[in-house]
Amino acid sequence: MAEMMVAVRKVRSEPGFVLEEIPIPQIAPDEVLVSIEAASVCGSDLSIWKWKGWSSKRVRPPLTVGHEMAGRVVEVGQEVRDVFVDDYVSAESHVTCGICKACRTGQAHTCARTKILGVDRDGVFAEYAAIPQKVVWKNDRSKMSPEIATIQEPFGNAVFAAMEYDLRGAEVAVLGCGPIGLFTIGIARASGAANILATDVNQSRLQVARTMGADKIFNPTKSSQNTAIWLKESNEGEGPDFVFEVSGASAALDAALKGVRSGGCVTLIGIPSVSTEIDVANDLIFKNIKLHALNGRRIFDSWHRTQWLLESGAVDVSPLITHKLRLDEIDRAMGLIEGGQACKIVLYPKLSR
Repeated sequence: MAEMMVAVRKVRSEPGFVLEEIPIPQIAPDEVLVSIEAASVCGSDLSIWKWKGWSSKRVRPPLTVGHEMAGRVVEVGQEVRDVFVDDYVSAESHVTCGICKACRTGQAHTCARTKILGVDRDGVFAEYAAIPQKVVWKNDRSKMSPEIATIQEPFGNAVFAAMEYDLRGAEVAVLGCGPIGLFTIGIARASGAANILATDVNQSRLQVARTMGADKIFNPTKSSQNTAIWLKESNEGEGPDFVFEVSGASAALDAALKGVRSGGCVTLIGIPSVSTEIDVANDLIFKNIKLHALNGRRIFDSWHRTQWLLESGAVDVSPLITHKLRLDEIDRAMGLIEGGQACKIVLYPKLSR
């Protein structure tokens, strides 16, 4: 094995990434070394590239970025059990402490000591990555290609959100048709939702929403109608039973709360870039709204559900993969996502050599 590898790095506290040749990681006793076959780009990677908001306060350069991956194990640490060389794997990006109250009561996804691959420790936009054994997830190569296997991590966010509820026969709305929103639409359709509404300001993503199972689509920038009113009128004047706010936009949050039916449920997944005001009395209390905010995946319950949904074909995520690029095309990938011209981009590290 060569001693050096190519990796996408955040090397300074400024916008942009750098493609560097660095030493292949030396694994700890409880880690495995994975030869990365595919890695997909997330919105959080874009934030780190732009160096705005939360990323500039949390990320400490120099750092290899990226956290969604699939690859082959090529080395295992001396304390590793049940993971072997040649295993085909992905990884839960949230490396939790394992000893806090949250971790010990089945709520590891809320662990305050979580370290995220590509954010708090070196990530996977590289030819090789060191991954702790406890977050390794084994795949079946005969049932899942690297392109799909790398998407399990973000798909799990939508699984966590949508499968918290019984959506059979329900009226469902998804506000924001980025990858997580589109995944949510697919899961709602597979779960037997009666009617699925989708909104976004990007018309091409709304067309993908149709492909994923949305019954009606709405672009607020192309209509004089208020989104909340559209939600109500599309559901016999009462509004949907469940609304998933996935965009993080203040206007979408307001529409979700005002558009959901009385006694309905609003789930917040999108992360706002600014503080948002909520009319607690009129939009929550007087409507008896159930408000649910969540992040990440339920470790590892969401992974088991994710694997079945993708392997069985219950949800087909291939329409979301709009570009397949080399690792050295990382700036092009970021530009495509920033410009709203791409959905999920899959990177291939080996093609950069």
